[in-house]
Amino acid sequence: MPFASGTFGTLAAVLFILIFRPADFTLLVITVAVIIVGTVAAQVAECYYNEKDSGRIVIDEVAGYFVSILYVPRGFVVLVLAFFLFRAFDIIKPPPVNYMERIRGGAGIMLDDVAAGIYVNIILQIATSMRFF
Repeated sequence: MPFASGTFGTLAAVLFILIFRPADFTLLVITVAVIIVGTVAAQVAECYYNEKDSGRIVIDEVAGYFVSILYVPRGFVVLVLAFFLFRAFDIIKPPPVNYMERIRGGAGIMLDDVAAGIYVNIILQIATSMRFF
């Protein structure tokens, strides 16, 4: 997408979850695989496009969104809330998310989104345990 590529990458992750509805452990395995493969792919893509954290790379958004919903009850409201919270944390990049961007290569591309996903996961864990959703 020529614009809002991160948002569309995250939306692709949401659609994957809605269509396939993976169980918690299955999503964990998929998430670890996406992080590993995504780190290598992002490194290669960054070299290919010759630009740091190119907007053409969206595997990091997929990984971050998956992290944000790991072991969280996945009702529609929670998935939508996770989408908006993840996008907000990915854009705002509170510490230490912003520090992760300083890491060079594929690891830096992936880790800031994984860190944003961890923030969202903590919020959702608290909200769902308090039965807000």
